[in-house]
Amino acid sequence: MPRLLRRLAVLLAAWGAAALLAEVVGRAAGLGALGGGDPTRRRVALTFDDGPSERTPQLLAVLARHGARATFFVTAPACAAFPQQLTALEAAGHRLEAHGRWHRHALLLPPWQEWAQVRWHPRPQQPVPLLYRPPYGGHSPLTRLLAWLSGRRVALWDTEGRDWTRAEASTLAQQTLARAGGGSVVLLHDGPTVTPPLLDELLAGLRERGLEVVPLHELPPRRIGWREGLRRLKGSYGK
Repeated sequence: MPRLLRRLAVLLAAWGAAALLAEVVGRAAGLGALGGGDPTRRRVALTFDDGPSERTPQLLAVLARHGARATFFVTAPACAAFPQQLTALEAAGHRLEAHGRWHRHALLLPPWQEWAQVRWHPRPQQPVPLLYRPPYGGHSPLTRLLAWLSGRRVALWDTEGRDWTRAEASTLAQQTLARAGGGSVVLLHDGPTVTPPLLDELLAGLRERGLEVVPLHELPPRRIGWREGLRRLKGSYGK
């Protein structure tokens, strides 16, 4: 029994170390994932996680008013709950990509569920590459391997709109504009009440700065290398 317990302890320690490495290298640094685009081009990609939702029509109205197209990383339960909004997103010229079958952190999924999570896509027939954004950006030790095996590219972001906080729309818009520039991939969410007014101010500010808003695949995003990964680590864990 002591030998069995020692082996179990070793296995748990190895899995813990692998999970920590996945957090640091996979999520925080984002090495090998798709991140921002060419900073010399005056383009910005707006991306929305978690939808579609009851807020989708408001987001569509704001985007249409500004003549902007975006990328929506949708979940399977939300697609089932709001099929009309999903159709409306496509009809308006926005891009649909995958946020998973479940909105759960990768470490909370057993390997067979994470395989199903990564493989799911709302529109598998659309032109490749098909993108997958893990919920919370979270990685398990298997996330990148499963993405590679299923022909998916993990797509992250470099600028957060922070629309899950209690801050006012104007404050969030100004903070986001201060961080965004050419090649930025902005993370927003389809659901919070603050997102439509935040989006309205954000789009106006981007236009004033001469930045064109495009779907993510038209940016296009680039693979995150070591230099960019170190910068992301600094931003994730302190200045």
